[in-house]
Amino acid sequence: MRQNTILCIVVKKMGRLGMITVVKGADDLGTAVAYRLYKCGMDVIMTETASPLVVRRKVAFAEAVQDGTVMVEGIKASLADSIENALAMFDEGIIPVLIDPEAKVVEELYPQIVVDARMAKRNLGTTIEDAPLVIGLGPGFEAGIDVHAVIETCRGYRLGRVIYGGGAIPNTGVPGDIGGYTVERMIKSPLEGVVANVRSIGEAVEKGDIVATVGNAPVRSKITGVVRGMVREGVNVPKGTRIANIDPRKDIECDIISDRALSISGGVLEAVFNFVANC
Repeated sequence: MRQNTILCIVVKKMGRLGMITVVKGADDLGTAVAYRLYKCGMDVIMTETASPLVVRRKVAFAEAVQDGTVMVEGIKASLADSIENALAMFDEGIIPVLIDPEAKVVEELYPQIVVDARMAKRNLGTTIEDAPLVIGLGPGFEAGIDVHAVIETCRGYRLGRVIYGGGAIPNTGVPGDIGGYTVERMIKSPLEGVVANVRSIGEAVEKGDIVATVGNAPVRSKITGVVRGMVREGVNVPKGTRIANIDPRKDIECDIISDRALSISGGVLEAVFNFVANC
């Protein structure tokens, strides 16, 4: 394995820290991680699929895949067509997003830090050899085995904690409680098909309202609240895919990074600077 001293040397550079982080997955959690690291002086490259199934699109750099450029809380991300193009974006203060579902950029570039933020609930191929510091979000990773650190993603008093031995709380399949609702907040596709959105992110809905259709099947809200997120219009989704999220809180803001995402990204930041401090 390459020596971890690589990371210690680059942090001594003037200006931005000179560290390159690859964040696998540009949904709301990956975006929060990129946002935190960028704000703290690190250069970030993000990877995504060619057709992201992101629900919280207002706070996801994954939208750059389709739109070319996206802004989240004042930070700009743009689609990059090559690693060279991605690296050039650093000088412009832009976070590059590569269509690279297998994250081959990690092998080609060998960054100082890799964060697997895909939340697949299982390891999709990330190894502890990928970088001097490898971090995994949520269940599916074992700290000390396939990553150096795991960040807890389950709501509760452990949220955002850095784990250096073992893994996160196992996936229960039940989202965290908000306003007394858990699984009711999640809207899933009843069948495989193309999504047509009837409502928009930020709209208020009543229980029973049609939020979207998949094929010819209407998909209704199970609770009264605000549409916090929806997958992109026209995407083809498998049966059971989460296609929307309803938040029961009336004052929810859909275009800012969530408290949960900020807590998780804070854990990533702690792991990064703890590593640097102990070089």
